[in-house]
This record gives sequence, C-alpha cells and structure tokens, in this order.
Amino acid sequence: MLQNYLATYVTLHSIQNLISHDMKAVDTVIQQSLGSEVSLINTIGEHIINSGGKRLRPALVLLSAGLFGEIKSQQYTLAAVIEFIHTATLLHDDVVDESQLRRGKSTANHLFGNAASVLVGDFLYSRAFQMMVKLQNMRVMEILSEATNIISEGEVLQLLNVHNADVSEQDYLKVIHFKTAKLFEAAARLGSVICNASTEDENALASYGMHLGTAFQLIDDVLDLSGSVKQIGKNLGDDLSEGKPTLPLLIALNRGDTKQSATIRKAIEQGGLDELNAVLDAVNETDALTYVRDLAEKEAKLGCEAIAHLPDSPHKTALIHLAEFAVKRDF
Repeated sequence: MLQNYLATYVTLHSIQNLISHDMKAVDTVIQQSLGSEVSLINTIGEHIINSGGKRLRPALVLLSAGLFGEIKSQQYTLAAVIEFIHTATLLHDDVVDESQLRRGKSTANHLFGNAASVLVGDFLYSRAFQMMVKLQNMRVMEILSEATNIISEGEVLQLLNVHNADVSEQDYLKVIHFKTAKLFEAAARLGSVICNASTEDENALASYGMHLGTAFQLIDDVLDLSGSVKQIGKNLGDDLSEGKPTLPLLIALNRGDTKQSATIRKAIEQGGLDELNAVLDAVNETDALTYVRDLAEKEAKLGCEAIAHLPDSPHKTALIHLAEFAVKRDF
C-alpha cells in the first residue's frame, strides 16, 4: 500500500469510522467545556462548533495516539483543545476577512458582529489553555504554546501579503506552514507525546502533520477557484475578492501572457471579483491548478513517507488514507 499512496479514493467517513466512538467522546468533552455563564458565548460557540466542520485536527490527535495503543481520556481532552484553538482562529479569520459565509452557513461575525466574534474567539483560546493546564504535562504546554504563537505570526504574514502580487512561492508556502499546517503538525505530534512515544516517532508524526496540513491548504486554494458554494461552503473566488495572492493565482500570473498577468495582478492588487471570469480563464489556460494539485500530492506523499517506518495498523492505514483524502477531495 505504501508503494502507491494515492491510488484509490476514499471518503472522509470511511476514515472516521475507525475512531467514531472516540470522536463521540471528544464531542462530549467539547460540549461540556464550551459552557459559560455568558449566554452569548454559548450561542456563538455552539454556532461555529456545530456548523459541520470536518474535525480533521482532533481526528489527527486520536489517530496518532492509536498508533501506540489504547486511546484514553487525555487524548480526548487534547483533541477538544485542538478543535477549540482551530475554532478560535476561524472566528478571528472571518472578522479579518469580513467573510459572510463559511461551511455553507452565515459566519458568526455576520450574525453577531465583529466585536462579539473576536471576544468569543479569545474565550475559546483561554478555555483551551485552561484545559491543557489540567493535563499537567509541560511537553503538551510547550507544543501548543509554540503552535498558537506561530499561527498568530502566520495570520500577520498573510495580512501583510494581501494585495501584494509579488509574493514568491516560497514566501506563500511559509504562510501556509505557519497559519494552517502548524496546527496539523501539533495535533499529530500530541497524540504520540501523551503515549510517551520515542523522539523519532514523535518527530515523524509532526512531519506527517506538517505535510498533510500543507497539502490540505493547497487544495483549499485550488477549490477557491474551481469549486462551488454547495461543495466548499463558500463563494467561488472568496480569496481573490479579498486580494489574497494564493498559489494558483501566483503561478498563473508568472506563466500567463502579458494580458493574463496584468489581469491577475490588477485583481490581486485591487480585490473584488470584477475580473473573476478572466482570472479563471487565465488560471485554467496556464494549468496553474494542475501545478498546485501536483504540489499537494507531493506533500501528501512526503507525509506518508515520514511514517512509513511505523508498524502497520488500522490507524496507520487511516493516516495514509487521510493524506489521500486531503488531495482528492472536492470540499
């Protein structure tokens, strides 16, 4: 199987079946930990937590832990912590991006306002740290404090790149590594840490998580220019409308003829979707989406190679299938 990592498409449901019982336990921890005496916190928290996310990051904690034995309550807590941190970043992202739609539903900031969304995001961050402190594991604290700090740096880097059509591929990938892939890395690493895995195995899973997260974000970039509202839960070209120079746009800009490059540059620098059709034509004619999909597949394969030395098991197979799902999905 490891010789042909991405040969057969699998569904996310088939991957999650292995840990369905454990994910229900994580959901219980989430619901129990979400409560507050402030009703608006409960309302907004429940709105975004229950809005149909893939739960990939908490699943990574469980699958990683499952490689080393029985999944226990500490892993449930860590999986919930990871989901709270991820949810907090979504709340803040939607405010910064002025988004109105996520996962096919109105964003919290659209429904409740920017101030409430930012403050509830802060609540989720602080609640996550309360939960991790109770585990009394300094290594866990180190991993998550570093991850949240780097994610924040990634958010700022992305903000600095808005409306900048001269971002290099290397600089763009740095943003992905910081903003998105770092939490995947932390999730995959944490499952092994609680199980007292060796440093080699811990680092292998961290590498897997980083490559998986990178692949996942690259495909998100592809879907932003090729998906549909029904599939991806947001409007086509949302990133372009905000002036974000995603990798497909940068590749098309560099590969396109003079007119195509000028059109894409203008769209990035000015934002909006006035030239969306022309941009999409340029992206398709330059095979930019194919380039980014190929890069995502390379990342997924590198992730699988990082854990190739681990003993074969259902959880290892699920991790390989998860890498496959990340690059073959259409939502």
